[in-house]
Amino acid sequence: MLPLSSGRSFEMASKGDPKESRTAGEPGRDRSSSQTGSSQPPIPGPASSPEPCSSAGGSSGADPQGPEQKESRTAEKQEEPQQPPGRDRSSSSSQTTKHNQDNSADPQGPEQKQSTSSCCQLEDLKKRPQCNSTLGELTYSRRHFVLIDVDEFNSKTNKGRISPHKGTHQWSSHFVKMLGSQKVSRSGDMQERRAQVIMELSRLSSAESLEVEEVEDAIMRYNPKYRGQWKFDALSEFMKRVSKQEQDHYHTLLPKMAALALRLPEVVRKAVPLLRTGHTRAITLSQRQISCLLANAFFCTFPHRNTTSRNAEYANYPSINFSSLFGNWSQRKQEKLRAILHYFNVVTDENTTPEGLVTFERRCLKDPPAWRSCKELLQKLHVTSGGSIETNGTGLLQVDFACSMIGGGVLGSGLVQEEILFLINPELIVSRLFTEKLQDDECLLITGTQQFSCYSGYSDSFRWLSPHEDTLTRDEWARLNRQILAIDAVKFRDRKDQYNMSAITRELNKAYCGFKKQENEEHDVATGKWGCGAFNGDPQLKALIQLMAAAKADRGLAFFTFGDERLNQDLQKMHHLLVTERITVERLYGLLDSYCTEMKKKRPHVDLFQFIRNKISGSWLTKVIPCWKKKC
Repeated sequence: MLPLSSGRSFEMASKGDPKESRTAGEPGRDRSSSQTGSSQPPIPGPASSPEPCSSAGGSSGADPQGPEQKESRTAEKQEEPQQPPGRDRSSSSSQTTKHNQDNSADPQGPEQKQSTSSCCQLEDLKKRPQCNSTLGELTYSRRHFVLIDVDEFNSKTNKGRISPHKGTHQWSSHFVKMLGSQKVSRSGDMQERRAQVIMELSRLSSAESLEVEEVEDAIMRYNPKYRGQWKFDALSEFMKRVSKQEQDHYHTLLPKMAALALRLPEVVRKAVPLLRTGHTRAITLSQRQISCLLANAFFCTFPHRNTTSRNAEYANYPSINFSSLFGNWSQRKQEKLRAILHYFNVVTDENTTPEGLVTFERRCLKDPPAWRSCKELLQKLHVTSGGSIETNGTGLLQVDFACSMIGGGVLGSGLVQEEILFLINPELIVSRLFTEKLQDDECLLITGTQQFSCYSGYSDSFRWLSPHEDTLTRDEWARLNRQILAIDAVKFRDRKDQYNMSAITRELNKAYCGFKKQENEEHDVATGKWGCGAFNGDPQLKALIQLMAAAKADRGLAFFTFGDERLNQDLQKMHHLLVTERITVERLYGLLDSYCTEMKKKRPHVDLFQFIRNKISGSWLTKVIPCWKKKC
């Protein structure tokens, strides 16, 4: 098992609004824990590593359809800017579905049993690495592409040593096309562009200090088609707004980043496969390889990845080159650049370069459950209105409220749960390089990414705070014990459209695809208001869907409502009722079917939890009333 890197780095925290960087009562964070990090101007040089920080989950945006994810930005305008992270763009607790008290049930019926809770404590849930079995040796397979030398990694003499696997690069539709590779297209234009990329990166890396204008000029020399279209005002404005000490540091960091990008042929020595639709496949890379690929993304070297038009070769993949991040300055992009440049500051320092592996696995659900005949009972549930998925859910399978285009608007203007997750764990961004758009029966599971940053706030209030030292242990494959599950919910333009069994079944299958256990997996799930907010999901319905999927997958849930105390209380009561009455997944599926039928009637909205309580209470009464009539 490899030692963790120290995580030392240049501290680049801004003063910001003191209300936005305060530690007490930060939205979406556990109020019992304080946030580590400084909001004072930094000084050059590696900063001492802070204690691990608290951070909070947020929410994903709409599926991006262009470089700036216009649909995602439109959705964000509808949300509260100070909304607590982790809510999947949910509205505040005051905007949640009105809770109706149930006075119709007999006082001796099931409602009486809700005076206590069946929910468990967070420590009662299974976590990595304690509950997981051994992995065995790291090996190549038809479904697992490993970009390091596994023989050397597994050898007794060099146990755990990480070096790139020697292979060949391929210029085909099944692999990532990289101009830095030795083998590229036979096209004269591509050969010329490759030579231009190498020449420009060599020039940048040889400088002691670089200005933004020099970086812009180099990028546009090998991307001349986009001259006049790409803007760099966000990067330029960022440099102007930081302190003189920070400017000097960034100017010397940029040549190091160019040198890292230039090392692509020696760090990544075989073709990187694409994780394509309809195929269960996994890719394992070293953290050093990921840093090299992301450096190339920063300098926009990946060919055929600069357009999102329908006829483009990679139209069904997210953008990966950072061009959209560099233009159209905003405070959001200011903080995004802080997080990303901090990451590069760590990985370009030989004293802090992470030495581990990360696995990206696309999973496809080939045989969805027959939900109408599932006999499983609900599993353990921990519900809380405080804390966050990525902090308090450490060791659990952490749900990323994803876009179908993985990463959402992380390279554009989006800045909610998924984007924040990708900024504090920038290694997640590389998944955009090779992950095709997720279909209804697919998910993406990422194991081993490192958290590099602490932050506060959400959306417009997001602020980069300080470096984060990741203290997680590693598994036998040198991966940090952090597992993130990307599942995308349906976006409903009309809220009523979700009360349809076809839509509910889709969401059940999507959640189950991610929750379903594979070999060596026993840990439970950390989630929250998945698909709510701008996606118009009903928090009560989404909670029940995830409970059903977890029951079928034999996994417990930690559910974070992020300040929504009403949902916290109502979900605890509902779970208690369903558990004490031994309601199976098939019975709950039938109740949802009845609810959808009710919602088709043109009547005022009926509270889902209230509807289920009434149905269960009614069933109980039909059993006991005949007995009363017989005087038994």
